Amino acid sequence: MSNTGSYRIPMGIGFIWAIILGVGIIFLPESPRHDWNHGRSDRATTTMSKFYGLSENHPLIQNETAEIEKVMQATQGDHPWYEAFTGPRMFYRVTLAMSLQMFQQLTGANYFFYYGTTVFSGVGLSNSYVTAMILGGVNVGATFFGVWLARRGRRRESLYIAALWQSMCFLIFASVGQFIFKDAIPESSTAKTAGTVMIVFACLFIVSFAMTWGPLVWACIAEMFPYRYRAVGMALATSANWIWNFMLAFFTPFITGDIDFAYGYVFAGCNLAAFFVVYFFLIESSGKTLEEVDAMYLLHVRPLGSGKFEFDEETKNSIGDGGLGTDRMRLEGQGRNMRKQKEAGAGGVVQDEGLLVKDETGRNLPPMSGGATGHAR
Repeated sequence: MSNTGSYRIPMGIGFIWAIILGVGIIFLPESPRHDWNHGRSDRATTTMSKFYGLSENHPLIQNETAEIEKVMQATQGDHPWYEAFTGPRMFYRVTLAMSLQMFQQLTGANYFFYYGTTVFSGVGLSNSYVTAMILGGVNVGATFFGVWLARRGRRRESLYIAALWQSMCFLIFASVGQFIFKDAIPESSTAKTAGTVMIVFACLFIVSFAMTWGPLVWACIAEMFPYRYRAVGMALATSANWIWNFMLAFFTPFITGDIDFAYGYVFAGCNLAAFFVVYFFLIESSGKTLEEVDAMYLLHVRPLGSGKFEFDEETKNSIGDGGLGTDRMRLEGQGRNMRKQKEAGAGGVVQDEGLLVKDETGRNLPPMSGGATGHAR
């Protein structure tokens, strides 16, 4: 098609899905926390009842609403946006979340999604759009397995294993493209074989990304922030995602014009860097409540053993009872002068983050609140 329909028709088809999404959002209820915090407790209870498929008087619903009420009472007050950096262990979490979103883009997935037709225009296919359709289909299909993995698997292991796999895929893709395909005679058997290998490893990369780095990064950052700072923390992390998305979309044509398929080595290195970030800094959050994840960051639980970490019964009860947790801390001061109030004299819970506690072996545990302890199996 050589007329304006070549771009108007695809754009028009895209409008259909946008309209469906927009109409569907009209019927989407607000989150229970939002309704509860704005005085619509009945609507919040009804939403949770429909979500769980239980009656509004079921103990599970009652416990959930009681927890929401506790958090709402604990987070009342003025909390400026910069507290997302100065709050307890928040700079660590915000930096980690922004790094994860940055690496989600630097894995190289959008290199294929945005420029797939250009990248594969010379692999011997009569219609390079076929390759883009194949990559898109693989991405959609693998995403269903990603949903299963998000519910059944561990976040850390899935992400760092996938990062190593994706790095390997890009190393092979870049090496074959730069040293074999690039200098091969067009339409020759060498060119076709090299092109096929590149397409296969591009698909293997997409399978890994769609199952892990695509969906799981969003789950990880949603679980690492306490309610008090979640909105700002998520906003900063999402901004990092879109900034790097733009950077890649803008600079990729210039970079590939200069170094061609060697650009894949850049993404291979970024995936390797992502492995180290996840392996050494991300705490495992699957199978734990948001309050427990928050407590693990406050207690400086080592990421390498976080998958097997368990709270002792006393600490676990204190988390649920309004003891240990960022949302339950009464903070005073601003910026670098922020500190937690001593609450024992006011009938509250003693939370001295400078207190050293020893474990069963006599080693000092990290500073924690109220002498709370935990152990790894």
